[in-house]
Amino acid sequence: MSLDEATVIYDGDCRLCQASINWLRLKLDIAAEPFQRAHLERFGVTPEECAKEVIVYTPKTTYRGAAAVAYLLQARGNRLAFIVITASGPLGRFGYRWVATHRNSLAITLLTRILERQR
Repeated sequence: MSLDEATVIYDGDCRLCQASINWLRLKLDIAAEPFQRAHLERFGVTPEECAKEVIVYTPKTTYRGAAAVAYLLQARGNRLAFIVITASGPLGRFGYRWVATHRNSLAITLLTRILERQR
């Protein structure tokens, strides 16, 4: 999957988000911009939308939340994770929302540390 024209818009103040972008970049050449510094009008999104969920903008489609994560995992070659998120439907969206609203929990802190140690 080509990410040549895709842009990931993420929360630049979120340690998990930053670690996730760095982890993706271990295998993908991606354009990623923290929403706090991005020219959001180019992508047709607002700061309020970006504060709630990661967004992947492509010329054809805009992916949000769990769908954006699934898109990026598929591009990275993490097929099983892509399938789980996509096939679980509402459960995958619930899981994404839980992570997004519990960034300071022990589980998410541990996940962040694991991602930060990947090189």
